[in-house]
Amino acid sequence: MQATRTFRRTAGAAVLAVAGALAVALPAAQAAPGHGHGGHDGGHGHGRTVDLQLLALNDLHGALEPPTGSNGQLTHEHPDGTTETLTAGGVEYLATGLRTARRGEARSLTLAAGDLVGASPLLSGLFHDEPTIEAFNALGLDVASVGNHEFDEGWEELTRLQDGGCHPVDGCYAEGREFEGADFPYLAANVVHEDTGRPILAPYTIERVGGIEVGVIAVTLEGTADIVTQAGIEGLEFRDEVETVNRYTRELRHRGVNAVVAMVHEGGYPATTAWNHDCDGPDGGLSGPIVDIAERIDPGVDALITGHTHQPYICTIPDPAGHDRLVTSAASNGRLFTELDMEYDLRTRDIVRASVEGTNHVVDREQRRDPRLTRLIAEWKALAAPVANAPIGWISEDIAGRGAGTPEFPLGDLIADAQLEHARSIDPGTDLALMNPGGVRADLVYAASGGEGDGVVTYGEGFTVQPFSNTVNLLDLTGEQLLGVLREQVTGGNEAAPKYLQPSDGLAYTLDLSASGADRIVADSVTVGGEPLDLGATYRVAVNSFLAGGGDGFATLAEGGNPVVGADDMAALRDYLTAHSTADSPLAAPAADRITVVGG
Repeated sequence: MQATRTFRRTAGAAVLAVAGALAVALPAAQAAPGHGHGGHDGGHGHGRTVDLQLLALNDLHGALEPPTGSNGQLTHEHPDGTTETLTAGGVEYLATGLRTARRGEARSLTLAAGDLVGASPLLSGLFHDEPTIEAFNALGLDVASVGNHEFDEGWEELTRLQDGGCHPVDGCYAEGREFEGADFPYLAANVVHEDTGRPILAPYTIERVGGIEVGVIAVTLEGTADIVTQAGIEGLEFRDEVETVNRYTRELRHRGVNAVVAMVHEGGYPATTAWNHDCDGPDGGLSGPIVDIAERIDPGVDALITGHTHQPYICTIPDPAGHDRLVTSAASNGRLFTELDMEYDLRTRDIVRASVEGTNHVVDREQRRDPRLTRLIAEWKALAAPVANAPIGWISEDIAGRGAGTPEFPLGDLIADAQLEHARSIDPGTDLALMNPGGVRADLVYAASGGEGDGVVTYGEGFTVQPFSNTVNLLDLTGEQLLGVLREQVTGGNEAAPKYLQPSDGLAYTLDLSASGADRIVADSVTVGGEPLDLGATYRVAVNSFLAGGGDGFATLAEGGNPVVGADDMAALRDYLTAHSTADSPLAAPAADRITVVGG
């Protein structure tokens, strides 16, 4: 049984009824070992209990089709320490896995901890993520949290995704088809209007399922304003995650709701990236921002469902009362989903903390596809095909993005070179370009994903790599400012988790991993155009509009002078691939040798 709410449209309820009618006997998804823990009630219920199931996911990023390259892979760890790579993901399989998990459960809720949309492949991004919202309606999502990427097109566009209506610029995408919006509530407890202090969306919801009540609170990371385009969040304030969750936990308690779950779009880093690694084992453990957050959130919250870091984990972290509490994340791109099973005490109206067990399940591609999602994808693919299938270049091998696992990676260099070439078409004196690593959303894969043939790069594949519609901006920096930008990669908010800018041809330097702070950038190693960096000189630098606004903690870039705005970054990548590759002379992966790494 799925929870329903009075705000759901009749159409939304019908979607759930159809999804339930499609249930058939299917193989169970692969699952990691479960984890349980004691809790704030001392681990003991006081009356008759009933079962409650929560299913959770995070960071889908509009990945409706099975993701390719590293975005669709998981590392599986064997008992002997060896590993293998699994392929996973795709909402047709995710819907089947969720439906299978719900079978036989009288009380089940499905939750999503942010970044459902944004940085999406062309199939969703071309249509402002309407296809992804429709997919979540079809697979029975009950509640969603906003993440930072929900603000990629601005908070007013986010409210359209919630409420429905055709896009204010593009209109409706097919005759007689008007976008109806989400059948589930988006929650944003810590995102408020600066002038009123009121949340832009509901801070929490009370889900009534099978005769019990469960409070769900959702927040995004407080630092969202530092990693999204400023124009889209003008007039908004992002408040402290812990203070916000604790405030609404007290409010729910005052309303008689003791069973509380928090979705926090902020995450951590497990000891390994294996999806089935035992986080609580001798070689486990979790680091990162979520640890401090979890340790300070009110003990009245029974579990934390997290995201943002795209990592797989189910870990126990003590709450302020010293009792273990589960903190979970299901990686990204729909490769996993989390199952939380627990008992609800009918007398205390609370979750029996000691009963909570968590398991991550692989969304494997051996199970049957959900036919409703297959039809939905086919409809949107037909609308996208004229744009998505157009070839824009040719490659001779995979060109790895962030999955390369190194500070500099081949696709980052290629994109930076494309932006440098575009910038020089505007100002021939441009010296270099810098690309933020988080803006590279996928690999370029040699093997054909459709009927285009091996080595062909389609517009849809290029869009999946760069989906943000940023512009290529030119600006002036002094040599001293440029050195400051390089140091901002490893200092300030980036010190704990460095953000290595991808350099174009023309910039080189040494990164010393044995040093700390700003000293990791070896100042006298920096060269521009083969010449030592001159701190007093002025350099012309190309960056995308996100970085030009100081995004990702690169405040110095916002101080650049003589700004000029070029074309969008996807156009720059398309033009570069078209100009530098043919079917007979495909492009090889750049060597990624502009940053010399020592001391690692």
